[in-house]
Amino acid sequence: MSLLKIADMRKEELAECAMVELAYLLMQEKNEAYEYYELINEVATLKGMSKTEVKERMSFLYTDLNIDGRFLTLGDNRWGLRSWYPLEQVEEEITSSVAKPKKKAKALALDEEDDLLDEDFEEDEFEDLEDELDELSQEEDEDEEEEEEEVFKDQDTDLDDFAEGDDEEETEEEE
Repeated sequence: MSLLKIADMRKEELAECAMVELAYLLMQEKNEAYEYYELINEVATLKGMSKTEVKERMSFLYTDLNIDGRFLTLGDNRWGLRSWYPLEQVEEEITSSVAKPKKKAKALALDEEDDLLDEDFEEDEFEDLEDELDELSQEEDEDEEEEEEEVFKDQDTDLDDFAEGDDEEETEEEE
């Protein structure tokens, strides 16, 4: 089976070809993984797309790469062809790109102990802060209740006075 090469394609064929197909052909010909933005730029150049077209269609290529089973994300926004990597190598490459720099075992153990101590300290610190906030909130609630009671007492006496004066006016009007 002969491979279709990009150099053999006419401009019209390139323009009509799907972006994901061109991405596949590029990776297959160069036999190397691409960073996503490099890939989209090369595909856009081959198709003769304007910058606005690239911006509008950029997400479509990304979605197609995710859906198409021929492609594989390698982490750090890099893409390759699934056929290049045995399953074990893919897992190693993906985890190694995300993994932290290695430390010596003793230093790592000390760091883990420090982390545990820090977590306990932060938790206690927040518990104390939470208790203080609860106390302040409770005190504010009690103060507000006392103020409301005083306002209601004042209003009750005003209403009593008003009601008594109102009755007197009504009796005067009736006479």
